[in-house]
Formats: sequence, structure tokens, C-alpha cells
Amino acid sequence: MKLTVVIVSYNVKHYLGQCLDSLEKALAGIDSEVYVVDNHSHDGSVDYLHQHYKGVTVIESSHNLGFARANNIAIRQSDSDYVLLLNPDTIVAEDTVREVIAFADKHENAGAIGVMMYNPDGTRANESRRGIPTPMTAFYKMAGLQKRFPKSRRFGHYYMSYLSWDEPVPIEVVSGAFCFLRRAAIDDVGLLDTDFFMYGEDIDLSYRLIKGGYENWFLPQRILHYKGESTNKSSFVYVHVFYQAMLIFFRKHFGHLGWTLSLPIKAAIYMSATIAFLGMCLRTVRKALGFTGKQAAEPKFIFIGRKAMTEQCRIIARRMGLLAEYMPVRSIEEAAALTVTTTGRSLTYIVYDTSLFGYGGVITLMAAAPQPNVRVGTYSERHKLIITPDEIYGAKSS
Repeated sequence: MKLTVVIVSYNVKHYLGQCLDSLEKALAGIDSEVYVVDNHSHDGSVDYLHQHYKGVTVIESSHNLGFARANNIAIRQSDSDYVLLLNPDTIVAEDTVREVIAFADKHENAGAIGVMMYNPDGTRANESRRGIPTPMTAFYKMAGLQKRFPKSRRFGHYYMSYLSWDEPVPIEVVSGAFCFLRRAAIDDVGLLDTDFFMYGEDIDLSYRLIKGGYENWFLPQRILHYKGESTNKSSFVYVHVFYQAMLIFFRKHFGHLGWTLSLPIKAAIYMSATIAFLGMCLRTVRKALGFTGKQAAEPKFIFIGRKAMTEQCRIIARRMGLLAEYMPVRSIEEAAALTVTTTGRSLTYIVYDTSLFGYGGVITLMAAAPQPNVRVGTYSERHKLIITPDEIYGAKSS
């Protein structure tokens, strides 16, 4: 078999469904299989998969195994030339997987390949290319020098922001949101390190691949990444797990360095974790006391697609009381020619018709002209759902 796709999922069944719908088109004509490892979801994900995605192999866990351990279970059960680790909160363009495989076939020393990830607002995600967080690279990032001097090969190395976005380039760290791996390479250097529960395992594996003599690459192929729909980034669990992963990586790979280098970095990690935790506590106290701040304006929805799609969305919008505007079109060219205006600071969702534009077309449209406070949404004909990065609309039961 050519490719095994592994998705680890936790309480994101509708985002997972959208990801699988995009994968169905992206894997057309490829000898492939898809595993979903469910980390003990409570939203009916397993039943949902069995009902709607019978071609997917579902591995159901009785408890949350974490990202690394869950991926390893599926990888061990498979036997393909390549393995793709994919987040459930992603949309894959129709040509992305095929182009990545073609590149890997021609570059036998490529151990891992990452792609262009877009944020929900249409901007490119810095995490698409990253450097190994050595002590100095991490220091430059925490000190703000990465942001101030992004084109510097020294200060900008954390996100390798001096590299071209438009051509294949060697990088150091491939994101776990879309991590295409050569089977022979992971057989050589080992699977994901289960000391990492949720974060840092992609950095660790990427570093071990480089140490093993392999190359990691960035390709300008496209995916959309909602970035952590299953994770509350203001929670204590997130703060603890994220910074614990940073410490695990640092101790594993740079613990041998003298205290003059290690102490400042460890201090910075603990300081960042403390600031994040105190900020979380302050927000919790303010909310408990009723200090919620300025009331956010009601979001606006703009539906762009076939007339049948806009009419179906109109029914959902009326039922749920959404502030909406409708723009029927017959082609992606018509959609690209539309001028979408937003007012003030209120959030606007532009919801695209995936049946008309395709998933790659949706990414193209929303990346063409990113705007502040504008986020992409999709309408799923298959499930009759409006899916945004923040909420699902139309489901009778979540």
C-alpha cells in the first residue's frame, strides 16, 4: 500500500467529518487507507464514524492516550510506504496529497514533509515552517527578536521566516497537523516519543530524523488548519501540557549543556508558563465576578455558492437567528469577483459552498484577500451543516 493516513480525534466529530470529506477527494486514485484513533470522545464520534464513514478503520480507546501514543498504535497496525499524520480540524486541498507523494517518490532522502497551512482568516500559518528550538533560537523567540527581525537567518530561525513560501525548501520541523512521513525513515529513527502527551512530539521526531541523516521539507501545497478545535488554550491543562512538553524536549536534547545556557532558557519557560497560568486565573475570576468586558457584536454570515446552497443556508440561519447575507454564484470565477465588505470590529464568517468550489477552491478564495475579523466557513451538503472555526450550525444534536 502506498499511504496510510492517521487521524487522532477527541470530541470534534463534525470537524473530523469535514476533514474526512476533503480527504475522500484528495485520496482519489491513491492506494491508501485511513485510520481514526478516537481518544475516548464523549460527543458520539465513534457512532458517527461507523454511520457515515464505513471505509475508515476506527480504533476506539477507553481513555485519552495522548497524541503520540494514539498515532503509534495506528502506525504499527499499518504497512504502507508512507504515513500521513493529520489533524482532524484540517481541510485538505484536492491535489495536496498527490503532489506530496510525487515529491517524496523523487526525493528518497526526504524523511518528513510539511505543507502550506492557512489560518481560518486566510493568512499563512507561521507553523508551516519551523526551526529546531535550540536554546538560542528559543531565546530569540521568547525575547521577541523573531517577530522584530523575521527575515534574519539568526533571529528569524524559529519560524524560518526568511524562506520562500512559493517553492519547496528544506526545513527543520514539520508540524504534526500535517506530517507526511517515509516509513523507512520512522522505522530507522523510531516512532513518536510517548513522553510527550500532546505537544512537542512533532519537534522531537523532526529533530531525530535530521540526526538520522534525513531531510525535512516544506512544500507549497495547501491545507486549512482550524488550529486546536479540541483544545481550550486558556485552560490549565493546556498551559501545563504545553510548557511541560517544552521542558521535556529541552531536557532530552539540550540537557547536556552547561547551566549558563540551560538555566536562562528553563527560567524563561517557567516564567512563560507562570504568566499564562496567572492570566488564565485572572480571566476566570473576572468572569465569575461578572466582569465580562464589552459585549461582542453579533457575528455576520455571508453565504456564497449555488442558489440551492444559499437557500438551504437561509433555512438554517432563520432557525438559529443568524445575521446573514446571501450571494448566489455559478462558478469560482464569479465568487472571486465579488467584493465582500465588513463593518466595524464585528466578526464576519464567509461560508463557501464546498460542492461548487471544492476544498482547494475554498482555500484559494479565502486566501486571496485576508481581512481582519473575517473567517472562513463551509457548508457541508453531505451533512447539511454550516461549519465555522468557532461553532457548528444546523446540527440537531452535537
